[in-house]
Amino acid sequence: MADPAEPIAPVAVTSSCTACGACLLSCPEHALRPRGGRLEVLGERCTGCLECVEVCPADAIAVLAG
Repeated sequence: MADPAEPIAPVAVTSSCTACGACLLSCPEHALRPRGGRLEVLGERCTGCLECVEVCPADAIAVLAG
């Protein structure tokens, strides 16, 4: 039996990200992680509170259509 797919987060980090870390510090669920020189959103942790969107000075967090 195949493993279930990883949950898709309601937000995504875009190429506009400057890696300032504001989203990392503000996320109450610790759903953002550095990975390979970029940031990724962990779908299993993200609750969609959009705190990261609010604090991002580069407007680099996109809200995905659901």
